[in-house]
Amino acid sequence: MRSKILVVDDERNIREGLRKALELEGYAVATAADGKEALGMLTADEIDLVIADLRMPRMSGDQLLRQVAERHASVRVIILTGHAMVEVAVQAMRDGAYDFLEKPVNLERLGLLVKRALAERNLAQSNRELRRELERQQASRGILGTSAAMRRVFEVVEQVAPTRASVLITGESGSGKEVVAEAIHRLSPRAEQPLVKVHCAALAETLLESELFGHEKGAFTGAAGRKRGRFELAHSGTIFLDEIGEVSPSVQIKLLRVLQDRAFERVGGEQTIEVDVRIIAATNRDLPAETAAGQFRDDLFYRLNVVNIRVPSLRERREDVPILAAAALKRLSAENGRQIEGFDPEASQKLWDYEWPGNVRELQNGIESAVVMSRGSVITAADLPPHIREDSGDSYVRLTVGSTLNDAEKELIRHTLIAYKSNKTRTAQVLGIGRKTLHRKLAEYEIDITGQSG
Repeated sequence: MRSKILVVDDERNIREGLRKALELEGYAVATAADGKEALGMLTADEIDLVIADLRMPRMSGDQLLRQVAERHASVRVIILTGHAMVEVAVQAMRDGAYDFLEKPVNLERLGLLVKRALAERNLAQSNRELRRELERQQASRGILGTSAAMRRVFEVVEQVAPTRASVLITGESGSGKEVVAEAIHRLSPRAEQPLVKVHCAALAETLLESELFGHEKGAFTGAAGRKRGRFELAHSGTIFLDEIGEVSPSVQIKLLRVLQDRAFERVGGEQTIEVDVRIIAATNRDLPAETAAGQFRDDLFYRLNVVNIRVPSLRERREDVPILAAAALKRLSAENGRQIEGFDPEASQKLWDYEWPGNVRELQNGIESAVVMSRGSVITAADLPPHIREDSGDSYVRLTVGSTLNDAEKELIRHTLIAYKSNKTRTAQVLGIGRKTLHRKLAEYEIDITGQSG
């Protein structure tokens, strides 16, 4: 959709000349003879930018500027002025004008100003839309993403949350498995009860057993008193066992009993403790393969894997990078005492192009680095960590083993479209298909290269 510019000047020759010049640049242009007429057009139509003369009958340019700032805050205003009124034009900039130009108008200079003003408006509008979507998703599930892959995750989360079924969440490290577990708990009837998290890979076997089931006084050296375990603390709520694939065979046996009988004994104790706990586990390992190899108990795997939710890698849901980046920027700016509005187009493109081997966690770390290094109100490409801003964008497609042919076709189309700057004609030629076929497949696979045209 073309940007629409409103030219306001009481001299017919000037406004018509500007209209023709701007239309040659591809803009849709409307004209008005004074500020009052311009206000009516702003109310009736969607205007992106106003170019207004400073001296006009009925309503001057500076009066129009104040009305636009009050009623149409997202619209940028460029002021035109004679040499003798430069001081008034400078005051207009203090009042909110984007910039000013002296008459006679230098069309090349005007063209540059128009491009910059519209780019900044589009960036601000995009950031506002991302913030609205972010707030909507946080209010509903707490999981962020609009991609087809994440919509499938949302559907399973919402279906399984009201039940008491055990859930196994799988996916690469840093992909957001813990966030999915939190969403399941938040949407469940247990939401008002505890969600207790245990990182199974962070503790040695003996410490993990005590952490999960508690211990009695004197159960081992250093056990100075009775300690309640995480299962007791999670009674009537949910326990999240992260990195369940790291658990030793002896602890696996005890976990299996809890799943079967909802009962256990503390380390060194004889009293059987019964609990009502919903179990959610997560792993980045291939548990079916480890079960087949005898490295993980098959009976425990089947009880944990009543419902499986696979969280896609960030490479598989690249469409979600803008909203995830916006969420991280909002949170990390506040945490670091900064006021940063968004990302400039080059930085946004760098974030889009990068492969994110560390997934959402790496994205958040990269945004935090950019927030700390930024010296302005917008993140630029120079603020990003070197490995992100200097990434060359490999000219090949990475696929996970187990991907379907449809997955492979989708990734090949998407990467080719990115490589050719969203030029659909060239993309179709390189792929050896017709343009209509490309459009059909873009719709079928829900591929949307946000922020690029073609």
